[in-house]
Amino acid sequence: MGTLPSATRSAVRPHSKWLDVPWLVFLLGLAALPPFWEWHKQLTLLAIGVVQLSESWLVTKWPRPGPAYAVVLKIMLATLLIDHTGELSINSSYYPIYFVPVITAALYFGPAVTLLWTSLASAAYLSYLYPALNEYSIDAAGYTVLAIRTFFFFLVGMVVNRVVVAYREQSSSYQQLAEQLTETNQALERAHAETRRSERLAALGQLTAGLAHEIRNPLGIIKGSAELLNQKLASANPLAAELSGYISSEVNRLSALVSRFLDFARPLQAETRPMDVTEVLDKALRPVEEQWRGGKVTVVREYRAALPPVPLDATLCEQVFVNLIQNAFEAMGEEGGTLRLEAVQRASDYRRGIEVRIQDTGPGISAELREQIFNPFVTTKSTGVGLGLSIVSQIMDEHGGSIRLLDTGGRGAGFGLFFPLPKAASK
Repeated sequence: MGTLPSATRSAVRPHSKWLDVPWLVFLLGLAALPPFWEWHKQLTLLAIGVVQLSESWLVTKWPRPGPAYAVVLKIMLATLLIDHTGELSINSSYYPIYFVPVITAALYFGPAVTLLWTSLASAAYLSYLYPALNEYSIDAAGYTVLAIRTFFFFLVGMVVNRVVVAYREQSSSYQQLAEQLTETNQALERAHAETRRSERLAALGQLTAGLAHEIRNPLGIIKGSAELLNQKLASANPLAAELSGYISSEVNRLSALVSRFLDFARPLQAETRPMDVTEVLDKALRPVEEQWRGGKVTVVREYRAALPPVPLDATLCEQVFVNLIQNAFEAMGEEGGTLRLEAVQRASDYRRGIEVRIQDTGPGISAELREQIFNPFVTTKSTGVGLGLSIVSQIMDEHGGSIRLLDTGGRGAGFGLFFPLPKAASK
């Protein structure tokens, strides 16, 4: 295992200033102990304090080599300290200062690298054994003491490293849990928004159905009366016949509008069966292309290979695709552009399914309309009623799917339609 990532290091080595206070007290206490007037000792302790206080800055400035620099500096300073704190350096009472670089290595590195740094710190300490043997003899008890001290270097290093690794794993699990909770909350917010929209649509549907029925009856009477007047006055009064013709044509237009309202209000009952969504998409595209034949719109298909079949009501889904494709062609108009049709497999809200993306290069949808585009009676067309996308949203809800606006970066409009796979197929 190598150096910890920067984010983990910042969590392991806190930057709180008050944590440096115990270090300063510890170093001041060592400075006050004999030999007090040894200036080499005091300078070395001062250097250790400076390195310790600047460690966070060092690691932040050089994330990868910074921890290694800190450990090397502390090993060197620890070696200097015991060199000036006793006639026999190997027997210096300040030998525990080597715990400082060992613990630092345990904080920043994995177990294997911590063992390596601990070995280097132990080797630096035991390097004073050679000059000591040139002047003194060390008995078996002395070697035992040195071995115990060295073993404690390794023991402290591995214990601290084990705690750090456990803390790192726990922090990682908490972070993953937080990310999952965030995704869950976002999914709940989307579901809540879709539920509110469905409730609004249901209420408006009931109101629309009642009004449409009430309007259709007098329209039938008006149309019948106009046709009767036209028959009676066709030869006697040409102007009256022409006016009665206007009445009939406007009644027909209102009847078509009422029928659209009833389509919106009528409860949907999707009769689904597994189908290839790209076949339905191509079938919906053909009549629109035929209508706009000779235009300057280029159709680009990007269908992922071997897409699994999804439960669809072919008639309703064809209505969805025709509506969106027709809108795209109308948005690009005579200037033309590119219509991109995509079909990919992806996951949404912990479900797997097929997403169909329909994107054009027209003027797009303004920011103020993006939040309302699926609401009834919201339209960007001068002659539109604003029910097309509401009906599309109802059909997608009936399929257990969803529709969303795609982020096209201001280049046209795009819609993503998600059709969930059956539970057995999505596992």
